[in-house]
Amino acid sequence: MKRILAINPGSTSSKIGYFEGTDCVSSITIRHNQEEIARFDSLIDQYPMRKEAITDWMKEQNIKIHDLDGVVGRGGLLKPTHGGTFKVNQNIISDLKSCKYGVHASNLGALIAQEIADLAGVDAFIVDPVTTDELSPLARYSGHPDIKRVSVFHALNQKASARTVCDNLGKKYEEINMIIAHLGGGATVAAHERGRAVDVNHGLEEGPFTPERSGSLPVLEILKMAYSGDFTLDEMKKKIVGRGGMTAYMGTSDIQAVVKMAEDGDKKAKEILEAMVYQICKEIGACATVLKGSVDAIVITGGVAYNSFITDRIEDRVSFIAPLHILPGENELLSMTSGVLRVLEGKEEAGIY
Repeated sequence: MKRILAINPGSTSSKIGYFEGTDCVSSITIRHNQEEIARFDSLIDQYPMRKEAITDWMKEQNIKIHDLDGVVGRGGLLKPTHGGTFKVNQNIISDLKSCKYGVHASNLGALIAQEIADLAGVDAFIVDPVTTDELSPLARYSGHPDIKRVSVFHALNQKASARTVCDNLGKKYEEINMIIAHLGGGATVAAHERGRAVDVNHGLEEGPFTPERSGSLPVLEILKMAYSGDFTLDEMKKKIVGRGGMTAYMGTSDIQAVVKMAEDGDKKAKEILEAMVYQICKEIGACATVLKGSVDAIVITGGVAYNSFITDRIEDRVSFIAPLHILPGENELLSMTSGVLRVLEGKEEAGIY
């Protein structure tokens, strides 16, 4: 039985899990309050504090570092690369420490994983980072040569969900075509063609609107707002990510609360939710054309997938394309651990970054 430690740092918390095989023996969400975070000048400066909190928890749980067979951290913002499990190497460490491709708390995952792995005398890994890029050549065209479409999506959960559905169907991920929609605070909808996400909306600036994001917007109207002098660059960014979508329409990102309002007869709440479903389904339909109509399964995952008000309406619009599979939530720690196990058990070869 392989023993794996999985580390997933977030902006104000660190999720940690200790696994024996795919069984989570112990897990915790370590909270870091704003005052604690504010003491550090940069993201990377938080590294010793976060690592110490993790190792303290391991001691409390009597998890011995030298018993570990592998350590996995959330991939962070890296250069575009294919999906899969990668051994952490100096190139990964260097790019994450310098925040070369962006600043995000997940950058700390591989750094902490590597140090703990060194103490254990084992390898550290990352699995399906958010910058996983398997776009087809045609999908990279935006409509203007100065702007290229890039792949930023919920690769870890999407690919884990794909494998789960394939296991249920008795198929291999590399054998079938799927459309997978991750629905959470942000939403990404991808066309998976025989094991590769060949097209997907950018999770921060394209696709359907979500509880917190505006998705694709009329470009000329955005330009008018940006040059009106009424808004700063930061204010414009927040209109698109953070205060867009359902938050802008309803004043809240709490989808459960808005669903309750709709079920209690609030016509505006109902229409906003149905508009969000409408846009999600349009994106699914677009992915069906990417796959030329050859779709074996549609998968709905992420936190929003817990809500039948949403998933029932999605099924009503897209079930004619392919059977719908609903996998609520996003068990990132298990997804990362499963990626490491595939390598350690010889089912997959680790990639080189």
